[in-house]
Amino acid sequence: MAFDRGLEERLYELFNARHNLVVKKMFGGLCFIISEYMCCVIIGDKLMVRVGPKNYSSCLTKPHVTEMDFTGKPVKGLVYILPEGFESDADLEYWIGVCVNFVDSLPPKPPKRSKSAKKVIKGKVK
Repeated sequence: MAFDRGLEERLYELFNARHNLVVKKMFGGLCFIISEYMCCVIIGDKLMVRVGPKNYSSCLTKPHVTEMDFTGKPVKGLVYILPEGFESDADLEYWIGVCVNFVDSLPPKPPKRSKSAKKVIKGKVK
């Protein structure tokens, strides 16, 4: 798994005040997760950001932004930012602000059931 380590350090600096940040290796890169929601991912030298469906079209009009087509089909709400699009600290802060604002607008995720918990349907344990 190869991804831009310099970008990783820059993202850690931007997220350093977030107490609800989790970083995991995903999608062949490094995923930054806030409040259990994917926020952004470093994939190679690109940054995949979660901008949400409402911001999607306007984000695609910006320079150095392309559709996120990891699966071969564009995913509405996610875009790739090419390295030229986050070269400056101000540009990187802008994109992280867009994805953090979107993720912060999402409702809290319900608590996960433990794998050992049994599902009860009409008095029967499944």
